[in-house]
Amino acid sequence: MKDIGGLLIDLDGTLFHGGVMIPGADKLIAGLRQAGIPFLFVTNNSSRTPASVAAHLSGMGIDAKAEEVCTSSLAAARYIAGELPEARVAILGEEGLIQACSEAGLSIVTESPQYVVQGIDRSFTYESLARVSRWIQEGAKFVLTNPDLMLPSDDGVMPGAGSLGAAIEAASGVSPVVIGKPESHLITYATAVLGITPEEAVVVGDNMRTDISAGKNAGCRTILTLTGLTTRDNYEHYRSITGVTPDEIYTDLAELMVMLGV
Repeated sequence: MKDIGGLLIDLDGTLFHGGVMIPGADKLIAGLRQAGIPFLFVTNNSSRTPASVAAHLSGMGIDAKAEEVCTSSLAAARYIAGELPEARVAILGEEGLIQACSEAGLSIVTESPQYVVQGIDRSFTYESLARVSRWIQEGAKFVLTNPDLMLPSDDGVMPGAGSLGAAIEAASGVSPVVIGKPESHLITYATAVLGITPEEAVVVGDNMRTDISAGKNAGCRTILTLTGLTTRDNYEHYRSITGVTPDEIYTDLAELMVMLGV
């Protein structure tokens, strides 16, 4: 693969599983640095701040800096600020989303918002569902950080931001603008951060439904790593249901490093 302007690298399933580094992830990032190949860590996770994501990676031995992390919260906040600077925003979310909206210059309110932005919110209640649904019905624009229905946790799989978003959509009758993968907003935001065009970017990930689909939707080239959700056995199934085909497929990160020459 030639003329790579930058890599947009997925995290869970591509560089680690939970709190365990996938073999070669540390060497891949070190190799990219040494070769001078630009990259960003790109995640649908809306709860963590970039500093928290970088600390999580560093704790596993993967060298990471906060400024190298693009989250769905950052992209959602920038999307809103791009439409309406200093917009009044009601937030259903956690630290990562609150910080992103604040740093984007948005006005965080608890009444009469112009936007409702929602991510994972483990304090979600019936009262918050009723409140934000009413605001959306009254004209507030509904923005969803990411559509993941389920969220891995130490206690097993839990409802994700997309499950909460589905409840709000059902109660309000309004579909959200979705920022995270598989939609294109997060990827195009990341390319803008790197200062490259989508055509110059390569999305690297393990998930055909999210990573590879988002790359294709944004006009990027894509690399599938068989390090997580997608395997040789289920690849054709995911290719059939997504309707997308990655540009290249690698069994592990060592193969990817050989291709990149790092």
